[in-house]
Amino acid sequence: MIKPEHPVQNRSAQPRLLLSAITLAVLTLANQTAAQAQEAEAPMQRVEVTGSSIKRLATEASLPVSTVKAEDLVKKGMTTLADLMMALPQSASLAPSNAGSGTNINLRGLGVNRTLVLLNGRRLANEAIADGYANLDVIPMSAIARVEILRDGASSIYGSDAIGGVVNFITRTSYEGLEATLQHVEVARRGGGEEERGTLTWGKGNLERDGWSLWGTVDAHKRSALASRDRAGLSSPELLTSIGRSPTLATGGNATPANFTTATNRTARNPYAATGCVAPYSIPGRANTCVLDANEYGNALYENQQVTFYARAAKKLGEDHVISIDYSRGEEHIIGTRNPTNALAVNGVQPQLPSTSKWYPGNSGGVPAMSGLNGATLIPTWAVADYGAAATKDVQLNQRVAVALEGTLAGWDYKTGLVVGISNRDNYYDNGYFTGQGLLDGLRNGQLNPFGLQDAAGRAYLQSVNVDGQKNRESKSTYTGIDVTASRPLMDLGGGSLALAVGADFHRDTTEDTRLDIVRQVTYANASPSHGEGGRNVAALFAELDMPFTKKLNVNVAVRDDHFSDFGNTINPKVSFRYEATKQLMFRGSANTGFRAPTLFDRYGYRLPGATGLTSAKWDDPVLCPSDRPGVAGTGKPLPGYVESTVCNTTLPKQTGSNANVQPEKSKGFTFGTVFEPTRTSMVSIDYWNIKMTDMLANLPEQVYFLDPVKYASYFVRNADGTINYIQNTIMNLGGQKAAGIDISASYAFPRSSFGDFKVSIDGTYLTQFDNQLDNGSPYVSNVGRFGIASNGTTSNFPIITYRWKHVATLNWALGNWNSTLTQNYNSKYEDQNLVAQQYWRDINSYKNWQWTTTYTGFKNMSITAGITNLFDAKPPVTNSSLYSSGYLSSAASPIGRAFNVRATYKFY
Repeated sequence: MIKPEHPVQNRSAQPRLLLSAITLAVLTLANQTAAQAQEAEAPMQRVEVTGSSIKRLATEASLPVSTVKAEDLVKKGMTTLADLMMALPQSASLAPSNAGSGTNINLRGLGVNRTLVLLNGRRLANEAIADGYANLDVIPMSAIARVEILRDGASSIYGSDAIGGVVNFITRTSYEGLEATLQHVEVARRGGGEEERGTLTWGKGNLERDGWSLWGTVDAHKRSALASRDRAGLSSPELLTSIGRSPTLATGGNATPANFTTATNRTARNPYAATGCVAPYSIPGRANTCVLDANEYGNALYENQQVTFYARAAKKLGEDHVISIDYSRGEEHIIGTRNPTNALAVNGVQPQLPSTSKWYPGNSGGVPAMSGLNGATLIPTWAVADYGAAATKDVQLNQRVAVALEGTLAGWDYKTGLVVGISNRDNYYDNGYFTGQGLLDGLRNGQLNPFGLQDAAGRAYLQSVNVDGQKNRESKSTYTGIDVTASRPLMDLGGGSLALAVGADFHRDTTEDTRLDIVRQVTYANASPSHGEGGRNVAALFAELDMPFTKKLNVNVAVRDDHFSDFGNTINPKVSFRYEATKQLMFRGSANTGFRAPTLFDRYGYRLPGATGLTSAKWDDPVLCPSDRPGVAGTGKPLPGYVESTVCNTTLPKQTGSNANVQPEKSKGFTFGTVFEPTRTSMVSIDYWNIKMTDMLANLPEQVYFLDPVKYASYFVRNADGTINYIQNTIMNLGGQKAAGIDISASYAFPRSSFGDFKVSIDGTYLTQFDNQLDNGSPYVSNVGRFGIASNGTTSNFPIITYRWKHVATLNWALGNWNSTLTQNYNSKYEDQNLVAQQYWRDINSYKNWQWTTTYTGFKNMSITAGITNLFDAKPPVTNSSLYSSGYLSSAASPIGRAFNVRATYKFY
């Protein structure tokens, strides 16, 4: 009988080593027999697998489900769930950024809001601002027993959001004893990025023996920030210049010392440009100006800390019923940074430095004199360097209580539950933020020096207009749901019992998001006070029928009818089959439809009349800074009368927010695959998957506006003087998306020998199609292995990374108390964005990251794991995309470099 696929782990090995190992495995298989298998068959248990409501033997599953066990996370030296999500080959997840949303999972690259995240088979309250996905950082990692990844659409079972698949985090049901774990990650090179993690777990009682159980765990994790200057080589001026993104191409802009213009001379100048500007705050720009040194202020990795807690109590009620209650609490703090605060216009009034200020060039403050000023008032473009990078603190708190009752009644297996989840997210100014009017007043009255660091009086004045510590935004989302499911066999068929499952689900979602009045005063934040709130009720009925017609053929059909209080009904069916041709060969497949309602933020979030932020990359205004190379920033020339630094190669105001007119998106998908098991110690599975979506909900990718400014001219809303008021970039229904690929998994355990047990495995995904359509009727554009025009529809400004091939391969060795794993994570080469001069067009090289970990369990009550992450100190891939100010693919690879990881667990009793 075909056994379930081996757990998907962070498996790796260099391609040549991997091919050699697989070749050896195939040759060896011819001489293997079932008698050579060293592991006995596990007891047959009926379990509920993610993607189905019917309990069955694990070997009978027809859907492609991957499983990662808790011990696999330990063997890989993982400290967060982000490590797991980045390693999964079926995932196009981005590395967590300093945006504050935490860790998300993006199966198939369809967007994080199209992957459903469950905790013990039930939903959590979503991240509070976007309200479209769960932040995995608030899930207690120490509570997890396993993670099941359903690589198939599942709207027929779970409803909305499951277009790309389902990730189900399943906790331990009980624990007896007391144990503590400490873990530390030490970075090989200087700087930050170190990690510490500690857990404490306690439990008592055994449900089968005592009729009750109680256990809990607390898990704390912290990572220090890694400053860009501590990895300056990754984004050095020389490297950026070599890929067409020379930082000296910029002209003027906000800097320390400030550049300036006057009312009659719109050409930017700087009194310190002739002497090389002022290190380390700025470097020379073009045309006698200075520009900020990004390495001085940027963070390669943000500071992050999490404290999570999970507890569960269960009690048997007679022999056939169990009631349980569990509580989870996760809190996360993220420090996000950006360039120092800029002095910006307030209510249309520009910053001004009068000739009476001692800091006027040539006056008593010591600023070098400049010719041709004639006492004219200066208009400085100034970045306040005294406080360093501007920083915000994002605080997320997610709590969930779940009460469940399950058992058997009158021949039915039943389960019912109540879930109450609350997600809060607050944002604070943490460092280096000031009131915009206060900065302008300080310049006009001569207390602030825009050409250098402040004297004592200037520092005192800055402190008086500082807003650090004040809250600027508060958001909340809730989920309250009741569900009931019952299943039972109806009659015998040729292959077993015809089984039926029926169920109902009712839940209410709410969201509330408020930007507080303080943002009106902090002009650098470029935000306005706003408020959005909404809620919806969802009621659903669903049914599933499992039909084992013969010992070889099983067919499963499921259907779900959801009624949304704001969108009406949607019915989504699914059919799947499993055909066991021989004991060693099985075929499986499925077909389904999917549905995703707009998130509450998409429909009911804030809507403001003007700009709500800035573009994430720098661009040329296509009208006021025209270029013969659209989309290539820094190639345009300003029209007469306009300051180059404000219309060329600069961030531009844009409007984001909700859209009351958006409609649901729909999908159709199918899978077909095979599992081949020549011996009991080997397995190969190949699954083709295909998903087509219509009316995708997303924001237009930023580069689209500038690549075709004529087509999208109506999205540029301009002021009376022709400058951009904002670029409309709100959520909208775009066109369609077609994604398809092949999942490949293989593993082989070598015969046991005196040298120990060896096992090789690989888990990879080959992308055959990833086409996007910007609007209905427009042509589809391929995004396989290239940036293209894919929009991820999330809060991240980074594009989805769609590798042609991605795999995780492992070589594992075990002997006695020793267990060692060598892992390789591999991403294929990628066509760069190439919005630079043609001579700099390039491909991003393939990326290979190795980890090596070893665990020893020979000490009494103790296990120790030690390892090396990024064994060969591979640098993150270089990119010329202007979306990555760092110059490397920070959303797909870590800048830390080689790091050493040690973990110790002690069981007290």
